[in-house]
Amino acid sequence: MTSIAVFGAGGRAGRAVTAEAHRRGHRVTAVVRDPARHPDLTSAVRGDVTDPETVTSIGYGHDAVVHAVSPASGPDALAAAGLDPDFFVRAADALLHGLARADVPRLVAIGLFATLIDAHGRPLYDDPAVLPAELRPFALSHAAGLDRLRAADTTVDWLVLTPPAALDVAGTRTGRYRLGGERAPASAPLSYADLAVAVVDEIESPRHHRTRVSVTGDAPA
Repeated sequence: MTSIAVFGAGGRAGRAVTAEAHRRGHRVTAVVRDPARHPDLTSAVRGDVTDPETVTSIGYGHDAVVHAVSPASGPDALAAAGLDPDFFVRAADALLHGLARADVPRLVAIGLFATLIDAHGRPLYDDPAVLPAELRPFALSHAAGLDRLRAADTTVDWLVLTPPAALDVAGTRTGRYRLGGERAPASAPLSYADLAVAVVDEIESPRHHRTRVSVTGDAPA
């Protein structure tokens, strides 16, 4: 049995990862901003992914950590809450520092599709047809966090799994998915449940190390 702490366990991706890990018999600590808002989550604890001391405290005794935190639940909530452009950099710093201190060897983070590269070698966030201009700062914040991970001299074996833009909320678990590289893959539906399968697979049997890969459905739509 593996011990996994999921930061952002109250969100769609985090809930899916938590459910998948439980399904496989792992011990899960569900880390959320306010446990009182998530009474259905077992082993829920309060935690801030941008606070290295919190990450260290929660990390002790775990084999892996999942970073599925977003500053807001969607574009409207993001606009209402305001965006901290340094959020993902601060999260990367806190996770790398805190997990190293707690001797947690594995970190799997959920990335943003708009940071992938198009056929011309340009990030998707530079194309307004792909990402609305008002969301570009959010994508830049994500990209800065990824750059921070890449630049780090760390003992933590990190991986960023980047799903497609439109994850299927109601999609069923097939247990199948396809991993790619830095370039945006051909469009293929992916459910949150199968994203979670990919995350837990990379915890149980790590195949990718200190890199970012795309994850999409098993076959093009």
